Amino acid sequence: MASLLSRLAPLIITIRGSKREFRSAERTVARVLREREHPVSFEPPAKLRRTVAITRADAAGWPVFEVTPLGGSGGRGAGATGGEAIYLHGGVYSFEIDPVHWTFIAKLAVEAGVRVTVPIMPLAPEGTASVVVPIVADIAEAVVTRAGAERTSILGDSSGGGMSLAVAMVLRDRGLSPMRATVLIAPWLDISGTDPRLAELEPSDPWLAIAGTRAAGALYRAELAETDPMVSPIHGSLNGLGPITMFSGTRDILNADARRLVALAASTGHPLDYHEGVGMIHNYPILPMPEGDAARAIIVAAIR
Repeated sequence: MASLLSRLAPLIITIRGSKREFRSAERTVARVLREREHPVSFEPPAKLRRTVAITRADAAGWPVFEVTPLGGSGGRGAGATGGEAIYLHGGVYSFEIDPVHWTFIAKLAVEAGVRVTVPIMPLAPEGTASVVVPIVADIAEAVVTRAGAERTSILGDSSGGGMSLAVAMVLRDRGLSPMRATVLIAPWLDISGTDPRLAELEPSDPWLAIAGTRAAGALYRAELAETDPMVSPIHGSLNGLGPITMFSGTRDILNADARRLVALAASTGHPLDYHEGVGMIHNYPILPMPEGDAARAIIVAAIR
């Protein structure tokens, strides 16, 4: 039976008005422009420092944070022992990382005993795919170089999930060995918004809608085609990638993307561990609910 919190989540999301914004391309773009004029803080909440050490180093002019469990040498030993992860946050490539992301990242670091690298990417329309993805790949490659591919995982939620798969493909094309795991949480894998199932799922999704996501996606892809794997990795090859773990709720329009990736993996024999949350909303694995806790335990096992 679904938990009380998971049953309340659609109501809470509806009250927040996210769906109303995403129903309109104009409203979505207007919000993007407002947040460019009045940027939201990307800093991790101070309370997280009770359980994790957080350090910052810039790369390519971007802030890049490292989150490790407390208790290791200089706050880094536990992460160095348990492995490494790169986390790419969601937000339709246009909205900033938020406290829900940071809380999830801190829990992952502690429960998996890993060091989590969190790049703060420039957001669309300034941060476009042809610029952002290669630099994220550079950051991920540096982590793989210091830790080894077998001890490194990449994961992300929503648009960050799509970018995680795109970055994994870039690293493969650069000749790197497959990473330990690629974890996709409610991933946005096809930026075109043309899958017929999207329209079927939209009425039951309290969060996302086709018009707004397409508009945000257009800002991010810029000069690239909608089918370019850098923005729509569903069109890329899974050959040479490591194991994939993926989560998707059935009340999420991006469930259409997830099921297409399941079919693609099955057709090529690629290892994919798929978890579908019946009745769950977008991004349920990172939300504070029992179903999110259960999903996080699976993620911890995959990246530990």
